[in-house]
Order: sequence, then C-alpha cells, then structure tokens
Amino acid sequence: MSGIGEAVAHAYTPGLKVAAAWTVHRRRLLPITGEVLVHIGDAVHGRQVVARASMPGDVHLVNLANALSVPPADVRECVVKKVGDHIEAGEVLARTKGLFGLFKNEFRSKATGTIEAISDVTGQVIIRGPAMPVEVAAYLTGTVVEVLPNEGCIVQTQGSFVQGIFGVGGETLGRVRMACAAPGRPLDAEDIRPDMAGAVIVGGGRVTADAIRRAVGVGAVAIVAAGLDDQDLREILGYDLGVAITGSEELGISLVITEGFGDIDMAPRTFDLLAAHEGKEASVNGATQIRAGVLRPEVVIPAQSAAPNRASPTITAAEGVFIGAPVRAIRDPYFGRIGKVAALPTELQTLESGGRARVFEVVFESGERALVPRANVELLES
Repeated sequence: MSGIGEAVAHAYTPGLKVAAAWTVHRRRLLPITGEVLVHIGDAVHGRQVVARASMPGDVHLVNLANALSVPPADVRECVVKKVGDHIEAGEVLARTKGLFGLFKNEFRSKATGTIEAISDVTGQVIIRGPAMPVEVAAYLTGTVVEVLPNEGCIVQTQGSFVQGIFGVGGETLGRVRMACAAPGRPLDAEDIRPDMAGAVIVGGGRVTADAIRRAVGVGAVAIVAAGLDDQDLREILGYDLGVAITGSEELGISLVITEGFGDIDMAPRTFDLLAAHEGKEASVNGATQIRAGVLRPEVVIPAQSAAPNRASPTITAAEGVFIGAPVRAIRDPYFGRIGKVAALPTELQTLESGGRARVFEVVFESGERALVPRANVELLES
C-alpha cells in the first residue's frame, strides 16, 4: 500500500457514524454575494436551486494600437462602439480613417462581451465576457432552517446517515441500487447493469477499477463500497492523489469508501441500512479531508420529502449532542482524548487563544474539565 491508501491507513479515523435516524444540516453558500431564493420554513428538494449569483465574465485585452498601427491616443477615435456597448465575436471593433478615405484598416473582435474601457495611454481596449451564472442547489431534500442574506441558507433533513472513511468526487443525488447480495462480495464490472443509470450503486466488499469505469459508462452518479485498492485509485484518476482535500476530481462519478483500502467487507450494519433504502433517493458527497478538518464523505437518505413548515424551525450547532454524550477531541490541545459533555453553553465563550467560539464543556476521562470548540469534537456512538 502506498500514497493515499497509506495515508488513510495511518489517519485518525474512529467515530465514523452510521445511523438509521439522524438530523443532518448543510450550509449552502454562494462563492460571491448573490440572491437567496428560499425562505425559512420552505420545503426544498435536493436538486432545487436555493441561491444564485453572477460571476463577472473573463477579461479580454485587445492592443488596438498595435493591431491598427496607430498611436495609442488615436485608438478611441477608431473604435466604432462606445464603452458599455455589446459586441459579438467577428464584429468590427475598430476601423482607421485611412488615407483620403482609402486603405482603411479594421479589426474584428475575437471575443463576445461588453466594452469595459478604452485606454488613451496604452491603446488597449478591455472587453468583458458574458457574466457566468452560479447556482447553488439544496443538496438535501428537507427544510430551510436558516437564511444567510445574500449568501445562501442552511438546509436540514432527518433520515439515515452513513459516513465513509474516504471518497472522491463531489455532491450528487440518485436512487440507491444494491449491486451485491452480501457485504463481503466484491463489486466488479459484471455487477453494473445499464438500468443503473443515475443510480447510487452500493457494493459489498472491494470495488474494482473495472467496476468504476463500467459505472461511469452506464451513467451512474455514485458508488458506495467497503474497500478500494490503492493502485486502482491511481489507475482511474491517472495520478497519485496525495494527502489533500478531495471532491473536485473529474472522475465522472462520486465514490464513497466505508471501511478502508484493500480487500475488506462492508460492516453488516452499514450494508443492511443501505439495503433497507433501495429505491430511495440519496444525497452523496465524496469530498474528504484526511487529516486536519475531519471532512468525511457521506450518504444521506432523507426519511421523506420535507413538508412546508412556516413555524420558523431552528437548528443548533449541538444537533445530536446531549449532556453526558460521549465525545472525542479531534484537534489540539486535547487531540484524541475521550470524555463526556458536561454542559452546552449557548453563548460564545472566550478561549485560551483569545478567540471566541461556541463550545462544549467536556469532562475528560482524567477528570479534567475543559471548554472545547464544538468544531473540535466528534460525537461517539453510545
């Protein structure tokens, strides 16, 4: 084993959650300021667009002074359009007056966009390409529980939840299809059928590179399997992944590995839970951060379509955590230590570092009490 497989084998990965009933909430944020299309209490589908913005188009610099062989100060007189005008690729952008009306020289735009500026100093014209729409989907089928003005929203759902140890590929949605009859049966190419287009395919043991290629070929959106060979991962990606955040790979499919690298069986509890939801739509995200950050791939299967709730539901950062809940610290200075939640302060607390954050008060096994940022602990199964 080498590369990413070795990194995962030595990474700190206990506490992976597999729950038949769990409350999940996800922040759906735009990369720039935009328009939020939903309100608190709205029922949303996973594919529904909840926020929209427009990214500025690409900038195209055109040196007309050189192109027309005129001084920079004369370029403005040659441009046949004004700042703010739209221009199409192939359309005349500038034309010289010529000599006695003859020998005119003209330049046709190579880009479509809007004329943004004309420089009398450099003789350059700036053409701004068409704005690029950016849309953010709900990802989860559930209810909007918080709106972040001009940024996005938080969507909450109740349903079954499975965390993986490693994954690649981003967010996708599809219906669960079981491809293997037992949690120890490897997922191979012959298990992938044409009618699995658009499906989240669930295998048993190790998934092979041939199976992944076959799944991409039939149009499946995701694969969930117990294990993966390190060499197969390198083969399907075409490069060594390294230790980093995954999720942006252009693989054509998202992949969630539930147990680890190599020949390994899926935990019966995980396999049975997924099998119980065959035919239901699941939200899948293969994004993973192996070390700091503890970002894990996931499969979320909402219990049912969310119903509108105009009672303005609320959500807490301590969802699923209660007094006495067993937790583990996942960042320094308490990294790896196990304890129980002693209190759930609602107000921001000042930490030793001087920063302020929402915290849990935790009593560690040694008896020591500490205020630990909520982002720095994981809930252990009782």
